[in-house]
Amino acid sequence: MKLSPRLPALLLTALVVAACAPQTSTNSSPGKDGKTGTLRVWLFQEVGNKPKEKVVDSVVTAFEKAHKGTKVDVEYIPVETRAQRVKAAFNDPSSAPDVMEYGNTDTAGYVKDGGLLDVTKEFGDWSESKDTDPTAKTSVTVDGKVYGSPFYVGVRALYYRTDVFKELGLQVPRTMAELATTARKIRAAKPELYGLVVGGAYTYGAMPFIWANGGELATGKGGSYVSAISGAAAQKGIKEYTSLFSDDNCPAANCAGMGGNDTITAFAAGKAGMAIGGDFSHTAVEAGKVSGEYAVVPLPGVSAGSIAPAFAGGNNIGVLKSTGHRTLAVSLMEALTSKKTQASMFDAMGFLPTFGDVRDEAAAKAPYVKPFAQTLAAGTKFVPASPGWSQIDSSLVLPTMFQEVISGKKSVSRASSEAAKKMDDAFGSVG
Repeated sequence: MKLSPRLPALLLTALVVAACAPQTSTNSSPGKDGKTGTLRVWLFQEVGNKPKEKVVDSVVTAFEKAHKGTKVDVEYIPVETRAQRVKAAFNDPSSAPDVMEYGNTDTAGYVKDGGLLDVTKEFGDWSESKDTDPTAKTSVTVDGKVYGSPFYVGVRALYYRTDVFKELGLQVPRTMAELATTARKIRAAKPELYGLVVGGAYTYGAMPFIWANGGELATGKGGSYVSAISGAAAQKGIKEYTSLFSDDNCPAANCAGMGGNDTITAFAAGKAGMAIGGDFSHTAVEAGKVSGEYAVVPLPGVSAGSIAPAFAGGNNIGVLKSTGHRTLAVSLMEALTSKKTQASMFDAMGFLPTFGDVRDEAAAKAPYVKPFAQTLAAGTKFVPASPGWSQIDSSLVLPTMFQEVISGKKSVSRASSEAAKKMDDAFGSVG
């Protein structure tokens, strides 16, 4: 799922509530495929929902016109209560929508719960699907089968203060080592600022450090995963990230408990020289004190010129297995996630398209998109496609690991080994 100030809850919170989804479901396809009737749709309600509604209304109007005898009933549901709604829908098909928006990290869990329809054939036959971003496609794929269509994607990059860099004569960091050095130079010259504001609870801001150093969260496929967080390369990344929680950059007393939203809030308020934020953070930063005095570049990797792999968040739209209008529901899913709709959603909401060509067009219209498009083009990563991931996330396994290291209570080796065991227990609990 994307991490956005437009949603009442961010990705981390969304994952937490997702853990409440049912472990089993009696939900099944009714075996009919009605060609007329009413299609029920659940979409997430944004903080500023009117622009989204306008785009969706346009899609619905065109769809109803093209499919005589069909009515589309759209309901916008609050993100913070969606876990209960989805659980009820999976367990009681009569209350379920035909089409639903969901966070992309929820895919594996929803498939295990028996709620989503396998649309592998339809997605493969859809002419536009060939241009879907590979990582976005991964987010709708479980065991080689496709269970939805990507709606939008979100990634992070490096925000930095152009006024501070100019004043101090600093160059934009080209490597992760230079990033740390630059952060400490800022803090030394301006002790009222964090150099690079980081958060001990900012899991998706920490992941690029692990991946850039060659580490992985887990290895495996087909629903069977084993944690890799205690591997040598992963430990190197953990050490690199946690070393930034120091008095000469971002004091642990202030930063250990911060999440992603906190770090962007601090940057937007003019309290940091740099921050790791998403394309979806742009609006909040623009509305802050640093408006007009910042720029964004891809987060640098280990070697000069490289880009650290970013987590590809975002949302998908899928069809519920219980639908009695399979063909119509799949067609509506495609209409809601089409190139035309995604382009309109970008214009209306700033949602980053999952199609490479549409994203390039967006970057041409809005220059701020370029570093995020570059990050996506360089290659992104996703969380393990296991139902166990939501349990790992809701249990705060990784934030706890980071905070134990930051506090000095445990070494990187011990904290990561204990986190690995917790992850393996979660992976094992779901088969």
